[in-house]
Amino acid sequence: MSQKVLITGANGQLGKELVELFTEKGFEVYGFGRDKMDITNQAQVQEIISTLKPNIVLHSAAHTQVDLAESEPDQAFLINAYGTRNVAVAAEAVGAKLVYVSTDYVFDGTSNEPYNEFSATSPLGVYGKSKLAGEQFVRDLHSKFFIVRTSWVYGRHGGNFVKTMLKLGKERKELSVVSDQIGCPTYTLDLANSILEIVATEKYGIYHISNSGSCSWYEFAKAIFEVNSNEIHINPCKTSEFIRPAARPSYSVFEHKSIHLNSFKPIRHWREALEDFLKKEKMIE
Repeated sequence: MSQKVLITGANGQLGKELVELFTEKGFEVYGFGRDKMDITNQAQVQEIISTLKPNIVLHSAAHTQVDLAESEPDQAFLINAYGTRNVAVAAEAVGAKLVYVSTDYVFDGTSNEPYNEFSATSPLGVYGKSKLAGEQFVRDLHSKFFIVRTSWVYGRHGGNFVKTMLKLGKERKELSVVSDQIGCPTYTLDLANSILEIVATEKYGIYHISNSGSCSWYEFAKAIFEVNSNEIHINPCKTSEFIRPAARPSYSVFEHKSIHLNSFKPIRHWREALEDFLKKEKMIE
């Protein structure tokens, strides 16, 4: 009998990837966007999850607009913290495994070496604080959880940095991109495949899942245009030249300690993943 999987945030860039992958792998998939399940409505969440009785809940719904979160903190905490509490409580009640998708923004970026799953958290802004509060609810209220922190996500669905660069590359001959923020790009397909692999086990805990290696946004942009053979000049610039409401961690490189110590498949280098993604996009075009 195939396992039932309930996916929140099913219309988002990762959510859509998860729906497609788990369906392709033979799971009985139930995807919910905000229109079908409002995670901030505890009664609705409980009713849906208790009726469906999924074996696995993949919780990817979130308030992800980092700058907007600064001006609407209540909304960010309502969705990312209390919405996650609602999902965790309902998933625990039916005995489902829970995957909560979190973020590199739980770190302040002041480290000079990669963050592992046991590094101390210290979020800078509302978004990171609200996602960390969600992590805490998961730890307190659920017994079979995987907290998956990821970063710099891009893929086929939704808007993201890679698509923005490609669009700007068609419109301009020159671009300025921040060179003093370092992190790990993550291709949604690789992220979804890692989630698929870990959720099949009982190796619960926190996982850092991104493509391996690291780069600055400037290096990432350069690689996008190199792979895509765009003739465009990119200038490195500083974060201080782009004033935005939310502070970003200047260094949020992940160490994949949990992936390694639990003997899961290492995740390929970000450059290889990017090449694969852009090749697939060209074929679709």
